Amino acid sequence: MIKKYYLLSPGPTPVPENVLAAAAEPIIHHRTPEFSKIFMEATEALKLVFGTKEDVYILTSSGSGAMEAAVVNLFSPGDKVLSINAGKFGERWGNICKAYGVDNKETVVEWGRDFTKEQLEAELKAAPGTKAVLCQLSETSTGAIFDIQGFGEVVSRSDAILVVDGISGTGATPCPMDDWKVDVMVSGSQKSFMIPPGLAYIAVGPKAWKLVETAKCPRFYFDLKKARKNLANKTTPWTPAVSLVIQQKKALDIIQALGLERLFAHHRILGDAARAGAKGLGLELLAERPGNILTAVKTPAGVDGGKIVKTMQGKYMAYIAGAQDPHKGEFFRIAHLGYMGGFDIITALSALEMTLADLGYAFEAGSGVRAAQAVLKENWQ
Repeated sequence: MIKKYYLLSPGPTPVPENVLAAAAEPIIHHRTPEFSKIFMEATEALKLVFGTKEDVYILTSSGSGAMEAAVVNLFSPGDKVLSINAGKFGERWGNICKAYGVDNKETVVEWGRDFTKEQLEAELKAAPGTKAVLCQLSETSTGAIFDIQGFGEVVSRSDAILVVDGISGTGATPCPMDDWKVDVMVSGSQKSFMIPPGLAYIAVGPKAWKLVETAKCPRFYFDLKKARKNLANKTTPWTPAVSLVIQQKKALDIIQALGLERLFAHHRILGDAARAGAKGLGLELLAERPGNILTAVKTPAGVDGGKIVKTMQGKYMAYIAGAQDPHKGEFFRIAHLGYMGGFDIITALSALEMTLADLGYAFEAGSGVRAAQAVLKENWQ
């Protein structure tokens, strides 16, 4: 039979057909009024998604480039920062800081566990002189989300700034940058922004710009002062990914037409359906505070977790994501992010049921799909 490819991972995510088609249009020069108009429209729309009055700078890189841009533009070697390492991407903050000689006090949180604003407040009090707190809105390796609103309340009462990796969470779950007192927010194109990988975004608030003015970490390509200067002229310091910017403008048109509240509700419904489906199969979730970006599901006893991912991908062409080191095989991740609909969740759960049956896991056939269908039917509009 014909086997169709189903993209169900937390990045890259599915892209709308008209957005994909935009990449096939003739290329235009980036130093022209024609491109500047598209570029500025995309920039303004990004501000709405970020929930900020500040400029959002478009970088040609993956989301990790925006994380690195945050570190090198904010800090000097030896500066003290606090990072929350609750998974692979929290760990990345620490690795970037180490590369540039930033003194990072890493608070390690067990994968899937929550970290409260009270815990953060205690950590900050125990680390005087801390310049910044680095954390995730959504930890993509575990599916957990964090109380960024609470973190903002705590950090805003100190001299430190709050730097949030919103790469998988921005646009999928609420995090209004200005209202929640986030000083720096970063994100990436291949998640809820519904275009291919290749663009990263960063917004910087007034409190953080003061650090930018004195930061001494080496930087060239990711120099935000250059980005700010060029944005005033409706352009970028370096050659942008022209087609991706055009695609992003088209995807942002879709997001604006839908509205953020409906977009958040959409992700909530898909998340509820995925979680209901997993529980309907007798499976356990990993995250104490699961988000609506992806669902991480613990591997059931007696089943090889690596084979779940390999079977779903290799046999059923349903491309979910496995757990990353050091937890490979312990759980798997099904995304409900980007250009996905309710029937994508049904497809994911159908493939999961067939896979689990292949691997000898005992369950009532159809129980996961039925549980998800009930959620979708109740919320279908």
